[in-house]
Amino acid sequence: MAYFSKDFINFFAELKKNNNREWFLQNKERYIYSVKIPFELFVQEIIHRIQEEDDTIQITAKEALFRIYRDVRFSKDKSPYKTFASAIISHKGRKDLYLPGFYFEFDDAEIRIYNGAYFLDKNQLYKARKSIQQNLSEFNSLISEKNFKSKFGLTLGDKNKIIPKEFQETYKIQPLIANKEFYYQAKLKSSNILSKNPVDKMLDYYLTARDINYFFIDAINSK
Repeated sequence: MAYFSKDFINFFAELKKNNNREWFLQNKERYIYSVKIPFELFVQEIIHRIQEEDDTIQITAKEALFRIYRDVRFSKDKSPYKTFASAIISHKGRKDLYLPGFYFEFDDAEIRIYNGAYFLDKNQLYKARKSIQQNLSEFNSLISEKNFKSKFGLTLGDKNKIIPKEFQETYKIQPLIANKEFYYQAKLKSSNILSKNPVDKMLDYYLTARDINYFFIDAINSK
């Protein structure tokens, strides 16, 4: 099923050159019908398909979608609008960004897909590291799986220069335990959204990262 028209791509290409309230208001109806409605329908279908694999995901598209309006209060860039459409599919959607989820952005040039544990507090980071240490073989197997590496490549994240002593021996074997976050990303051409089966393509990336996502979800939820 086709969800998007070429105007989805054109809208964001033009918005990048005209990121101001006057232009957006003149194109508001176009935004609603070419971007907002099709993107919400697309996200809802992905959620439905994911629920066939995992009935613990019980959010709606509205709970997964991010607004196009930027929060400019603490930013030097005062552009009022994001130049992409974005959503996160997880157990609590955008209400809890600590939980690993399936996040993606669509703009005029790219589809950007991110998975993993990104916004970890001190306790959650400790649990993630403890799980890596106690389940090192499983962790190494998940991040080195052929399909995962083909789609996402390396596991990314900023690192602590100093980590607790209890993890230093594991660090010698698996340096990723020094990470402050653990995420993996992929980029596709925006033209993929115009294909006949864009949902299938996105689900392929979701399923590829599902096991490593649940590794971190289990770690974060552990006592």
